[in-house]
Amino acid sequence: MSSTDKQSTSMRDRSRAAYPALSWVCRDPGRLIAFGFGSGLIRPASGTWGTLLAWAIWVAAAPAATDLAIGVFLALAFLYGCWACHRVGRELRQSDHVGMVWDEMVAFWLVLWLTPAGWMAQALAFVLFRTFDIVKPPPIKFFDAHVKGGFGVMWDDIVAAGYALLVMALVARTGVLG
Repeated sequence: MSSTDKQSTSMRDRSRAAYPALSWVCRDPGRLIAFGFGSGLIRPASGTWGTLLAWAIWVAAAPAATDLAIGVFLALAFLYGCWACHRVGRELRQSDHVGMVWDEMVAFWLVLWLTPAGWMAQALAFVLFRTFDIVKPPPIKFFDAHVKGGFGVMWDDIVAAGYALLVMALVARTGVLG
């Protein structure tokens, strides 16, 4: 990878990217999903806004769902996200546009699914997930820089979710969360 390629994928450059119009996003289901139903158009911190929307959707929908239904939904959402983010990234000529937040949404739903119930646990899970997604400790940073296309967009957030879940498991083990 050339230094130009590395620079073009830096978070600073991604945050300066031109955002498409809401009308453009809403014209296509793949774009609407990739941009988290429009939440990815909110600035600054598009990923945080997408994660907050994911949390609100979780609170509204998850209590009525079985574990099997959630697991199937997450698998399908991941696969559809790989396709949608790849296609939309090509359309925008930026493989991981900062406004594409479906990756944060799916990864955070995974975290919430495996997090103990309750607002305190969910709030901690939110902070942990966003921290790992932003800081990108190894190997997240490696995957973010080297795994491209829709799978790459989705995968680094799943790894960040894994880190958040590991810390949540340690916290739950201490009994701090109840």
